[in-house]
Amino acid sequence: VQLQAFGGGLVQAGGSLRLSCAASAITFSSYSMGWFRQAPGKDRELVAGIRRSVGSTYYADSVKGRFTASRDNANNTVYLQMNSLRPEDTAVYYCAATVSLALIRDDLYQYWGQGTQVTVSS
Repeated sequence: VQLQAFGGGLVQAGGSLRLSCAASAITFSSYSMGWFRQAPGKDRELVAGIRRSVGSTYYADSVKGRFTASRDNANNTVYLQMNSLRPEDTAVYYCAATVSLALIRDDLYQYWGQGTQVTVSS
């Protein structure tokens, strides 16, 4: 199983980025997908998730209204559209897959991608 995240980069505050995470060797539609981030010196946190089957989403309060998670089951890919980026969004972003519908607990995720760096300059 492989999750490959890409799309990170350096962007000015107020700008946008779209992260993608391509999954292979899993039945993608059977997995809920989460986007986590970890900034230096901080704990890893779930910023957005999209559930299997129903496709409902979760967003951390800090990103509500700015980030949008979506998935393309036909292409085994999950996306995170990030708008109105702020310097505090700077972190390494990871995608992860879980068979659970409970998105928040990171210990329930079976597979993790390698992370992609997002840096937002002020």
